[in-house]
Amino acid sequence: MKPFRMLGRSIRDAFKSVIRNFSLSLASISCITITLIIVSIALIASLNVQNFTKLIERDMTIVVFLDSDTTEEQAKEIEEKISDLSNVSEYSFQTKKEVKIRMQEESDIFRTVLENFDDENSPLKDTFQVKVKEIEKIKNTAQKIEKMKHVAVVRYGEGMVDKMVKAFSSIEKVAYGIVGALILVTIFLIINTIKLTISARKKEIGIMRLVGASNFTIKTPFIVEGMILGMLGSIVPIGITTYGYVAFYKHFNGYLYSELIQLIKPDPFVYQISLIVLGIGILVGMIGSSSAVRRYLKV
Repeated sequence: MKPFRMLGRSIRDAFKSVIRNFSLSLASISCITITLIIVSIALIASLNVQNFTKLIERDMTIVVFLDSDTTEEQAKEIEEKISDLSNVSEYSFQTKKEVKIRMQEESDIFRTVLENFDDENSPLKDTFQVKVKEIEKIKNTAQKIEKMKHVAVVRYGEGMVDKMVKAFSSIEKVAYGIVGALILVTIFLIINTIKLTISARKKEIGIMRLVGASNFTIKTPFIVEGMILGMLGSIVPIGITTYGYVAFYKHFNGYLYSELIQLIKPDPFVYQISLIVLGIGILVGMIGSSSAVRRYLKV
């Protein structure tokens, strides 16, 4: 029961301290709020970039055109070689006849044009459609397939894909870098704000030492205070995250520029981000307070 009484007393003292030192507490909360808003935006951006990359990986296909005179046995040999590639997740094979039927079903123009060709003089080729596990290695995989015997042409939208992968990778790294930097800045601000609060309460801490209070007893209210400041500072960012992202998603109908770049659906995404923001706020507040007590009071 004693630990619970100590915790209850620490929580009570922490709330009293927040109210008693309202101006300093407000400064800490404001710093946390501003920082967490930017952290939330950076998290949303980085996670959506991850989602874009996954969608591209899922939909991106290497199309392999075989030589016109490729036999069925030779096509099977190519299939075995493709299946042995480590970066290949799945593949399918279509004969020129199947390609013709599919194209005619997709477009009236193709239907009219291809009606004049039979299987022997068809301009179409047997094809493999290959999906990869890691889009970053798609170029290397395509080059390996292109070197195979009886492969005429390999296409995967090479220029556009390479640029998109590099751009998304850079954005993701920058976003995570911003999140990390902002968390460090927040910890620094809280340490300095709590330091001012502690300086104003040195006499109180000295009395606690004289009556035999342990280091744990002295530090706990400050750590709880930091946790409370973090929770209060995360309220506005959570509101902006929840309502702002939903409005943003609806405004752009769930995707940016094209349906290929789809945004993550708000439910349950905004709640997950809100929990992360709340957790960061609490953790940063506790770390900041703990560091201030340890470094500056050396209790």
